[in-house]
Amino acid sequence: MKHLLEIHILQNFAPSNLNRDDTGSPKDAIFGGVRRGRISSQCLKRAAREYVRDHPGGLPQEALALRTKRLVQALVEQLKAKGRDEEEARQKVEQALGGMGLKVDAEGKTQYLLFLGKQEVARIADLIEQHWDGLVAPQAEEEGGKKKAREAKKAAKEAVPDEIKKALGSVLDGGKALDVALFGRMLADLPEKNQDAACQVAHAISTHAVEREFDFYTAVDDLKPDDNAGADMLGTVEFNSACFYRYAAIDLEKLRANLQGDAELMLKSLEAFLRAMVKAKPSGKQNSFAAHNDPEYVVFTVRQEADPRNLANAFEKPIRPNKEKSLTEASLEQLEAKWQKLSEAYDQNGEAWVLNLTEVKSQIGTPVKNLGELVAKALEKVRANMGV
Repeated sequence: MKHLLEIHILQNFAPSNLNRDDTGSPKDAIFGGVRRGRISSQCLKRAAREYVRDHPGGLPQEALALRTKRLVQALVEQLKAKGRDEEEARQKVEQALGGMGLKVDAEGKTQYLLFLGKQEVARIADLIEQHWDGLVAPQAEEEGGKKKAREAKKAAKEAVPDEIKKALGSVLDGGKALDVALFGRMLADLPEKNQDAACQVAHAISTHAVEREFDFYTAVDDLKPDDNAGADMLGTVEFNSACFYRYAAIDLEKLRANLQGDAELMLKSLEAFLRAMVKAKPSGKQNSFAAHNDPEYVVFTVRQEADPRNLANAFEKPIRPNKEKSLTEASLEQLEAKWQKLSEAYDQNGEAWVLNLTEVKSQIGTPVKNLGELVAKALEKVRANMGV
Protein backbone atom coordinates (compact mmCIF):
# COMPACT_ATOMS: atom_id res chain seq x y z
CA MET A 1 0.00 0.00 0.00
CA LYS A 2 1.42 3.39 -0.97
CA HIS A 3 -0.47 5.36 1.71
CA LEU A 4 -1.74 3.51 4.77
CA LEU A 5 -3.71 4.58 7.83
CA GLU A 6 -4.02 2.02 10.63
CA ILE A 7 -6.13 1.89 13.79
CA HIS A 8 -5.15 -0.02 16.95
CA ILE A 9 -7.59 -0.10 19.88
CA LEU A 10 -7.71 -1.69 23.32
CA GLN A 11 -11.26 -1.72 24.64
CA ASN A 12 -12.43 -3.40 27.83
CA PHE A 13 -16.12 -4.32 27.89
CA ALA A 14 -18.07 -5.03 31.06
CA PRO A 15 -20.12 -8.27 31.18
CA SER A 16 -21.98 -8.41 27.87
CA ASN A 17 -23.05 -10.46 24.85
CA LEU A 18 -22.29 -7.98 22.08
CA ASN A 19 -22.03 -10.38 19.14
CA ARG A 20 -23.87 -13.71 19.25
CA ASP A 21 -23.50 -16.91 17.25
CA ASP A 22 -26.39 -19.03 15.96
CA THR A 23 -26.98 -20.53 19.42
CA GLY A 24 -27.10 -17.16 21.19
CA SER A 25 -23.64 -17.57 22.76
CA PRO A 26 -21.02 -14.78 22.60
CA LYS A 27 -18.75 -15.39 19.63
CA ASP A 28 -15.30 -16.70 20.45
CA ALA A 29 -12.16 -18.16 18.86
CA ILE A 30 -9.19 -20.29 19.84
CA PHE A 31 -5.99 -18.21 19.63
CA GLY A 32 -2.67 -19.04 21.23
CA GLY A 33 -4.18 -22.33 22.39
CA VAL A 34 -6.88 -20.75 24.57
CA ARG A 35 -10.44 -19.54 24.08
CA ARG A 36 -10.76 -15.82 23.38
CA GLY A 37 -13.74 -13.52 23.27
CA ARG A 38 -14.43 -12.36 19.72
CA ILE A 39 -16.43 -9.66 17.94
CA SER A 40 -16.73 -10.26 14.20
CA SER A 41 -15.48 -7.73 11.69
CA GLN A 42 -18.95 -7.63 10.11
CA CYS A 43 -20.44 -6.65 13.47
CA LEU A 44 -17.86 -3.88 13.96
CA LYS A 45 -18.39 -2.52 10.45
CA ARG A 46 -22.15 -2.50 10.90
CA ALA A 47 -21.79 -0.58 14.18
CA ALA A 48 -19.48 1.95 12.48
CA ARG A 49 -21.89 2.43 9.55
CA GLU A 50 -24.79 3.07 11.92
CA TYR A 51 -22.71 5.52 13.98
CA VAL A 52 -21.76 7.51 10.87
CA ARG A 53 -25.39 7.58 9.78
CA ASP A 54 -26.41 9.03 13.17
CA HIS A 55 -23.32 11.26 13.59
CA PRO A 56 -22.29 12.29 10.06
CA GLY A 57 -20.47 15.46 11.12
CA GLY A 58 -19.65 17.32 7.90
CA LEU A 59 -20.39 14.29 5.73
CA PRO A 60 -23.53 14.74 3.56
CA GLN A 61 -26.22 12.06 3.89
CA GLU A 62 -26.07 11.36 0.15
CA ALA A 63 -22.49 10.15 0.67
CA LEU A 64 -23.82 7.08 2.51
CA ALA A 65 -25.16 3.76 1.25
CA LEU A 66 -28.07 1.38 1.79
CA ARG A 67 -27.85 -2.41 2.17
CA THR A 68 -31.29 -3.74 1.31
CA LYS A 69 -33.52 -6.20 -0.53
CA ARG A 70 -36.22 -3.52 -0.61
CA LEU A 71 -34.82 -1.46 -3.47
CA VAL A 72 -38.13 -1.62 -5.34
CA GLN A 73 -40.00 0.11 -2.52
CA ALA A 74 -37.27 2.73 -2.10
CA LEU A 75 -37.49 3.58 -5.81
CA VAL A 76 -41.28 3.59 -5.78
CA GLU A 77 -41.26 6.10 -2.91
CA GLN A 78 -38.94 8.40 -4.86
CA LEU A 79 -41.14 8.16 -7.96
CA LYS A 80 -44.27 8.84 -5.91
CA ALA A 81 -42.55 12.01 -4.68
CA LYS A 82 -42.21 12.98 -8.35
CA GLY A 83 -45.98 12.62 -8.79
CA ARG A 84 -46.14 9.13 -10.29
CA ASP A 85 -48.85 6.55 -9.52
CA GLU A 86 -47.64 3.94 -7.04
CA GLU A 87 -48.76 0.81 -8.89
CA GLU A 88 -47.51 2.02 -12.26
CA ALA A 89 -44.25 3.11 -10.65
CA ARG A 90 -43.79 -0.38 -9.19
CA GLN A 91 -44.20 -1.93 -12.64
CA LYS A 92 -41.69 0.48 -14.17
CA VAL A 93 -39.18 -0.13 -11.37
CA GLU A 94 -39.37 -3.90 -11.70
CA GLN A 95 -38.99 -3.55 -15.45
CA ALA A 96 -35.94 -1.31 -15.09
CA LEU A 97 -34.28 -3.60 -12.56
CA GLY A 98 -34.95 -6.53 -14.88
CA GLY A 99 -33.18 -4.59 -17.60
CA MET A 100 -30.19 -4.26 -15.28
CA GLY A 101 -30.20 -8.03 -14.68
CA LEU A 102 -31.62 -7.83 -11.15
CA LYS A 103 -34.56 -10.14 -10.52
CA VAL A 104 -37.43 -9.14 -8.22
CA ASP A 105 -39.45 -11.86 -6.47
CA ALA A 106 -43.20 -12.07 -5.89
CA GLU A 107 -42.85 -10.05 -2.65
CA GLY A 108 -41.16 -7.19 -4.47
CA LYS A 109 -37.69 -7.89 -3.05
CA THR A 110 -34.41 -8.48 -4.83
CA GLN A 111 -32.90 -11.96 -4.61
CA TYR A 112 -30.14 -10.81 -2.26
CA LEU A 113 -29.06 -7.76 -0.30
CA LEU A 114 -27.83 -4.98 -2.56
CA PHE A 115 -25.26 -2.50 -1.29
CA LEU A 116 -25.93 0.75 -3.16
CA GLY A 117 -25.00 4.36 -2.61
CA LYS A 118 -27.91 6.71 -2.01
CA GLN A 119 -26.82 8.66 -5.09
CA GLU A 120 -27.01 5.46 -7.17
CA VAL A 121 -30.56 4.84 -5.99
CA ALA A 122 -31.55 8.42 -6.77
CA ARG A 123 -30.05 8.20 -10.26
CA ILE A 124 -31.97 4.98 -11.01
CA ALA A 125 -35.19 6.75 -10.01
CA ASP A 126 -34.30 9.72 -12.21
CA LEU A 127 -33.64 7.45 -15.21
CA ILE A 128 -36.96 5.66 -14.75
CA GLU A 129 -38.69 9.03 -14.63
CA GLN A 130 -36.79 10.19 -17.70
CA HIS A 131 -37.59 7.04 -19.74
CA TRP A 132 -41.06 6.45 -18.31
CA ASP A 133 -42.82 5.82 -21.62
CA GLY A 134 -40.04 3.57 -22.90
CA LEU A 135 -40.44 1.08 -20.04
CA VAL A 136 -43.23 -1.30 -21.10
CA ALA A 137 -43.65 -4.62 -19.32
CA PRO A 138 -43.52 -7.67 -21.64
CA GLN A 139 -46.56 -9.90 -22.04
CA ALA A 140 -45.98 -13.04 -20.05
CA GLU A 141 -46.33 -16.32 -21.94
CA GLU A 142 -47.93 -18.76 -19.57
CA GLU A 143 -46.72 -22.34 -19.38
CA GLY A 144 -48.84 -24.53 -17.14
CA GLY A 145 -50.07 -21.39 -15.35
CA LYS A 146 -46.52 -20.33 -14.42
CA LYS A 147 -43.65 -18.72 -16.24
CA LYS A 148 -40.24 -20.18 -15.66
CA ALA A 149 -38.00 -17.89 -13.61
CA ARG A 150 -35.14 -17.99 -16.09
CA GLU A 151 -37.40 -17.09 -19.00
CA ALA A 152 -39.04 -14.30 -16.99
CA LYS A 153 -35.69 -12.75 -16.15
CA LYS A 154 -34.51 -12.97 -19.75
CA ALA A 155 -37.77 -11.54 -21.10
CA ALA A 156 -37.69 -8.64 -18.63
CA LYS A 157 -34.14 -7.74 -19.63
CA GLU A 158 -34.82 -8.01 -23.38
CA ALA A 159 -37.97 -5.88 -23.12
CA VAL A 160 -35.95 -2.84 -22.00
CA PRO A 161 -34.66 -0.81 -24.97
CA ASP A 162 -30.90 -0.87 -25.44
CA GLU A 163 -30.64 2.87 -24.86
CA ILE A 164 -32.27 2.58 -21.45
CA LYS A 165 -30.24 -0.52 -20.52
CA LYS A 166 -27.05 1.33 -21.35
CA ALA A 167 -28.09 4.31 -19.25
CA LEU A 168 -29.05 2.08 -16.31
CA GLY A 169 -25.80 0.16 -16.61
CA SER A 170 -23.77 3.35 -16.21
CA VAL A 171 -25.46 4.25 -12.91
CA LEU A 172 -23.75 1.72 -10.63
CA ASP A 173 -20.39 3.39 -10.04
CA GLY A 174 -20.41 3.31 -6.23
CA GLY A 175 -22.21 6.64 -5.94
CA LYS A 176 -19.24 8.13 -4.02
CA ALA A 177 -20.70 6.43 -0.93
CA LEU A 178 -18.34 6.20 2.05
CA ASP A 179 -19.41 2.72 3.21
CA VAL A 180 -19.24 1.19 -0.28
CA ALA A 181 -15.84 2.81 -0.82
CA LEU A 182 -14.52 1.53 2.50
CA PHE A 183 -16.02 -1.94 2.67
CA GLY A 184 -16.55 -2.81 -0.99
CA ARG A 185 -19.43 -4.78 -2.45
CA MET A 186 -20.26 -7.82 -4.55
CA LEU A 187 -23.21 -7.90 -6.97
CA ALA A 188 -23.66 -11.51 -8.08
CA ASP A 189 -25.61 -10.61 -11.24
CA LEU A 190 -23.39 -7.65 -12.14
CA PRO A 191 -19.80 -8.66 -11.32
CA GLU A 192 -18.43 -5.79 -13.36
CA LYS A 193 -20.03 -3.44 -10.80
CA ASN A 194 -18.23 -5.02 -7.84
CA GLN A 195 -15.98 -2.74 -5.83
CA ASP A 196 -12.86 -3.74 -3.90
CA ALA A 197 -12.76 -2.55 -0.30
CA ALA A 198 -10.35 0.20 0.76
CA CYS A 199 -10.58 -0.85 4.42
CA GLN A 200 -9.72 -4.14 6.10
CA VAL A 201 -11.18 -4.76 9.56
CA ALA A 202 -9.95 -7.58 11.79
CA HIS A 203 -12.11 -9.60 14.13
CA ALA A 204 -11.64 -8.17 17.60
CA ILE A 205 -10.19 -10.76 19.99
CA SER A 206 -9.65 -10.67 23.72
CA THR A 207 -6.07 -10.22 24.86
CA HIS A 208 -6.64 -12.92 27.48
CA ALA A 209 -8.48 -16.20 27.93
CA VAL A 210 -12.23 -15.97 28.61
CA GLU A 211 -14.75 -18.18 30.34
CA ARG A 212 -18.38 -18.41 29.32
CA GLU A 213 -20.77 -17.44 32.07
CA PHE A 214 -24.53 -17.90 32.36
CA ASP A 215 -27.18 -15.57 33.72
CA PHE A 216 -30.24 -17.43 34.99
CA TYR A 217 -33.21 -15.06 34.83
CA THR A 218 -36.87 -15.20 35.85
CA ALA A 219 -39.91 -13.03 35.20
CA VAL A 220 -43.07 -12.74 37.24
CA ASP A 221 -46.60 -11.95 36.05
CA ASP A 222 -47.59 -8.61 37.61
CA LEU A 223 -51.27 -9.62 37.70
CA LYS A 224 -50.71 -13.04 39.26
CA PRO A 225 -52.77 -13.79 42.43
CA ASP A 226 -50.90 -13.38 45.71
CA ASP A 227 -51.37 -17.05 46.60
CA ASN A 228 -49.66 -18.24 43.40
CA ALA A 229 -45.90 -18.29 44.02
CA GLY A 230 -43.17 -18.88 41.48
CA ALA A 231 -41.88 -17.42 38.24
CA ASP A 232 -43.87 -17.28 35.03
CA MET A 233 -40.86 -17.32 32.72
CA LEU A 234 -37.29 -18.44 33.18
CA GLY A 235 -34.23 -18.94 31.04
CA THR A 236 -30.50 -18.41 30.67
CA VAL A 237 -28.33 -16.05 28.65
CA GLU A 238 -24.61 -16.44 28.12
CA PHE A 239 -22.16 -13.58 28.51
CA ASN A 240 -18.50 -12.78 29.09
CA SER A 241 -16.26 -9.83 29.89
CA ALA A 242 -13.10 -9.10 27.93
CA CYS A 243 -10.43 -6.59 26.96
CA PHE A 244 -10.41 -6.63 23.15
CA TYR A 245 -7.65 -5.79 20.70
CA ARG A 246 -9.13 -4.18 17.56
CA TYR A 247 -7.34 -3.44 14.31
CA ALA A 248 -8.23 -1.88 10.95
CA ALA A 249 -6.17 -0.76 7.95
CA ILE A 250 -7.20 1.76 5.28
CA ASP A 251 -5.59 1.95 1.84
CA LEU A 252 -5.87 5.71 1.31
CA GLU A 253 -5.16 5.63 -2.42
CA LYS A 254 -7.86 3.00 -2.91
CA LEU A 255 -10.30 5.03 -0.83
CA ARG A 256 -9.69 8.12 -2.95
CA ALA A 257 -10.11 6.07 -6.15
CA ASN A 258 -13.35 4.50 -4.87
CA LEU A 259 -14.64 8.02 -4.17
CA GLN A 260 -13.87 8.90 -7.78
CA GLY A 261 -10.87 11.06 -6.94
CA ASP A 262 -12.78 13.43 -4.65
CA ALA A 263 -10.03 14.33 -2.16
CA GLU A 264 -12.17 16.58 0.05
CA LEU A 265 -14.88 13.91 0.31
CA MET A 266 -12.17 11.41 1.21
CA LEU A 267 -11.03 13.59 4.11
CA LYS A 268 -14.59 14.16 5.36
CA SER A 269 -15.23 10.42 5.05
CA LEU A 270 -12.06 9.60 6.97
CA GLU A 271 -12.99 12.00 9.76
CA ALA A 272 -16.44 10.44 10.15
CA PHE A 273 -15.11 6.88 9.93
CA LEU A 274 -12.22 7.34 12.36
CA ARG A 275 -14.57 8.78 14.97
CA ALA A 276 -17.02 5.93 14.35
CA MET A 277 -14.38 3.23 14.74
CA VAL A 278 -13.49 4.59 18.17
CA LYS A 279 -16.97 5.46 19.43
CA ALA A 280 -19.28 2.88 17.81
CA LYS A 281 -20.24 -0.16 19.87
CA PRO A 282 -22.11 -3.32 18.87
CA SER A 283 -25.77 -3.28 19.91
CA GLY A 284 -26.14 -6.95 20.88
CA LYS A 285 -27.98 -7.45 24.19
CA GLN A 286 -27.22 -3.86 25.24
CA ASN A 287 -30.67 -3.49 26.82
CA SER A 288 -29.70 -6.35 29.14
CA PHE A 289 -26.07 -5.40 29.83
CA ALA A 290 -25.53 -1.71 28.88
CA ALA A 291 -21.82 -2.34 28.16
CA HIS A 292 -21.22 1.17 26.82
CA ASN A 293 -17.48 1.22 27.49
CA ASP A 294 -15.28 3.54 25.42
CA PRO A 295 -11.71 2.48 24.53
CA GLU A 296 -8.96 3.41 26.96
CA TYR A 297 -6.16 3.15 24.40
CA VAL A 298 -6.28 4.19 20.73
CA VAL A 299 -3.42 4.56 18.24
CA PHE A 300 -3.68 6.01 14.73
CA THR A 301 -0.65 5.61 12.52
CA VAL A 302 0.00 6.90 8.99
CA ARG A 303 2.71 5.15 6.97
CA GLN A 304 3.94 5.29 3.37
CA GLU A 305 5.15 2.43 1.16
CA ALA A 306 4.27 0.08 4.00
CA ASP A 307 2.52 -3.24 4.57
CA PRO A 308 -0.38 -3.50 7.03
CA ARG A 309 0.76 -4.58 10.51
CA ASN A 310 -1.78 -6.34 12.74
CA LEU A 311 -0.41 -6.63 16.28
CA ALA A 312 -2.65 -9.48 17.48
CA ASN A 313 0.39 -11.70 17.99
CA ALA A 314 1.32 -9.48 20.91
CA PHE A 315 -1.33 -11.52 22.71
CA GLU A 316 -0.54 -15.00 21.38
CA LYS A 317 0.58 -15.61 24.95
CA PRO A 318 -2.56 -14.49 26.79
CA ILE A 319 -2.45 -11.68 29.32
CA ARG A 320 -3.03 -12.85 32.88
CA PRO A 321 -4.72 -10.60 35.47
CA ASN A 322 -2.68 -9.45 38.44
CA LYS A 323 -3.05 -7.03 41.35
CA GLU A 324 -0.56 -4.53 39.97
CA LYS A 325 -2.09 -3.76 36.56
CA SER A 326 -5.48 -3.96 34.93
CA LEU A 327 -5.98 -6.16 31.88
CA THR A 328 -5.98 -3.06 29.70
CA GLU A 329 -2.72 -1.76 31.18
CA ALA A 330 -0.97 -5.13 30.89
CA SER A 331 -2.28 -5.43 27.31
CA LEU A 332 -0.93 -1.96 26.50
CA GLU A 333 2.56 -2.89 27.63
CA GLN A 334 2.50 -6.14 25.67
CA LEU A 335 1.20 -4.40 22.53
CA GLU A 336 3.82 -1.65 22.63
CA ALA A 337 6.61 -4.16 23.17
CA LYS A 338 5.51 -6.03 20.04
CA TRP A 339 5.16 -2.70 18.18
CA GLN A 340 8.77 -1.77 18.92
CA LYS A 341 10.13 -5.22 17.97
CA LEU A 342 8.34 -5.18 14.61
CA SER A 343 9.40 -1.59 13.96
CA GLU A 344 13.05 -2.46 14.53
CA ALA A 345 12.87 -5.67 12.50
CA TYR A 346 10.91 -4.50 9.46
CA ASP A 347 11.19 -0.71 9.43
CA GLN A 348 8.36 0.82 7.29
CA ASN A 349 7.67 3.11 10.23
CA GLY A 350 5.49 6.17 9.99
CA GLU A 351 4.03 8.65 12.43
CA ALA A 352 1.72 7.61 15.26
CA TRP A 353 -0.56 9.41 17.73
CA VAL A 354 -1.74 7.88 20.99
CA LEU A 355 -4.85 8.52 23.09
CA ASN A 356 -4.09 6.79 26.38
CA LEU A 357 -6.48 6.92 29.34
CA THR A 358 -4.66 4.34 31.47
CA GLU A 359 -2.16 4.91 34.29
CA VAL A 360 0.64 3.32 32.22
CA LYS A 361 2.78 5.74 30.23
CA SER A 362 2.89 4.99 26.49
CA GLN A 363 6.32 4.49 24.92
CA ILE A 364 5.32 5.00 21.29
CA GLY A 365 3.98 7.84 19.17
CA THR A 366 2.90 11.34 20.11
CA PRO A 367 0.39 11.61 22.98
CA VAL A 368 -2.86 13.51 22.40
CA LYS A 369 -5.46 14.74 24.89
CA ASN A 370 -8.73 13.75 23.23
CA LEU A 371 -10.37 12.09 20.24
CA GLY A 372 -10.73 15.36 18.34
CA GLU A 373 -7.00 15.98 18.47
CA LEU A 374 -6.26 12.36 17.54
CA VAL A 375 -8.41 12.56 14.40
CA ALA A 376 -7.08 16.02 13.48
CA LYS A 377 -3.44 14.92 13.71
CA ALA A 378 -4.03 11.89 11.51
CA LEU A 379 -5.91 13.90 8.89
CA GLU A 380 -3.22 16.57 8.86
CA LYS A 381 -0.63 13.90 8.05
CA VAL A 382 -2.85 12.36 5.36
CA ARG A 383 -3.19 15.80 3.72
CA ALA A 384 0.57 16.31 3.73
CA ASN A 385 1.44 12.83 2.45
CA MET A 386 -1.15 12.80 -0.32
CA GLY A 387 -0.96 16.45 -1.30
CA VAL A 388 -4.64 17.23 -0.70
